[in-house]
Amino acid sequence: MTPQSNPEFAAFIGIDWADAKHDICLQAAGSSKREFAVLSHRPDAIDEWAAALRQRFCGQAVAVCLEIARGPLVYALQKHDFLVLFPVNPATLAKYRQAFQPSHAKGDPADAQIALEILLCHRDKLKPLQPQSAGIRTLERLVEERREFVDEQTRITNRLTSSLKEYFPLANEWFEEKASVLFCDFLGNWPTLKSSRAPAERRYSNSSGNIIPTIPS
Repeated sequence: MTPQSNPEFAAFIGIDWADAKHDICLQAAGSSKREFAVLSHRPDAIDEWAAALRQRFCGQAVAVCLEIARGPLVYALQKHDFLVLFPVNPATLAKYRQAFQPSHAKGDPADAQIALEILLCHRDKLKPLQPQSAGIRTLERLVEERREFVDEQTRITNRLTSSLKEYFPLANEWFEEKASVLFCDFLGNWPTLKSSRAPAERRYSNSSGNIIPTIPS
């Protein structure tokens, strides 16, 4: 593969991202030397790294290839107008890894280098990411957080339902909606079948102040 001519960019970067750190492979325009680095996933570290790039390349455009199109890292990089982001499909990166690494082993530095090679040799097939407004980025993040919350709620509810099947299966039959305050209050007052068969005259208030009658035996 022969790298394409890219006179409009002063440097090319491949990034393999992770939750705690990001591996980076950089190649300056007109050079065959590749530089490797590890960037901590902290806003101040990302800003310092970007500022150093701006100074080194005199504010000229720098192309960056990474396998995500949104997320904290993308939003942090988009703050710097000289960085042009080219997201690549993770499946494309995986196919390159299979083609050029017989062991198929995944290594972060290697993936950063593969991202760089895709950028250098196939940039005509990549579409640069268009900057989004702060409002749109905030909305997308809120939607992502809501989705994560719903997934976490479902995971916890499924675990609770599974546990109740072992020692209190009737509770699952009595309540159709498990992710509710009423159900949580019921289990808080009567965590077992024996406790639910308390005298009928006993009454309890839930966290909302509603009266919950005991379940007759």
